[in-house]
Amino acid sequence: MSELTLKQVCVDRAGGRVVTDVSLTVRRGEVTTLIGPNGAGKTSLLEAVSGLVDVARGSITCDGQEITRHGKVGRRKLGIVHVEQGRTVFGSLTVTENLRVATRSSADIERAFTLFPELRKRHDSAATLLSGGEQQMLVLARALVTRPRFLLVDEMSLGLAPAVFRRLLPLVKDFAADGMGVLLVEQFAQLALGISTEAAVITGGRLTYQGPASVLLEDPERLQRTYLGTDR
Repeated sequence: MSELTLKQVCVDRAGGRVVTDVSLTVRRGEVTTLIGPNGAGKTSLLEAVSGLVDVARGSITCDGQEITRHGKVGRRKLGIVHVEQGRTVFGSLTVTENLRVATRSSADIERAFTLFPELRKRHDSAATLLSGGEQQMLVLARALVTRPRFLLVDEMSLGLAPAVFRRLLPLVKDFAADGMGVLLVEQFAQLALGISTEAAVITGGRLTYQGPASVLLEDPERLQRTYLGTDR
């Protein structure tokens, strides 16, 4: 099975360790959700996987290939695509032009418009004129047209109306059904766990749970304990 594997990964920032000895496997065809309190190290871990920050210790492999020292460009070429926080669109470009930055394939752009019909209606609008939800759709669409093997999504719900987030979240499960491996960082734990196969909880830079998402979904008290780092 195609896998993205972290083994005892440590990440340092501003002279201090923010992620310690995290081992995690993301499989294609599955959604793995990473949850935890604010400041737990979730974003730093995603940035280490995509090559935005260096790994201080440990290793990352993609289908058995060591990629720990690969830069972000090299990892993107291997199909590891990171949707960061903040809805980073090219504001002066139209929706279609934003997609053409990522691909020249008309078929892939058409597929994006099929997945996000709201974007088709705004195809010739400047991205800066889109609503927050539409911009998030555009960021996701731009990632999808690159045909990623592994998609890292950081806080998709940030700044979105709950109704918009509920509209977008099931699409993440569809991406996995199409063969992607998805690593999702999300603050709305219950909703994210509901579309996930696997889950991991990180607290204080360390994993306090790793296993089936259903276990945490069905046991809210255990989920709370893992957040607090008191689950044994």
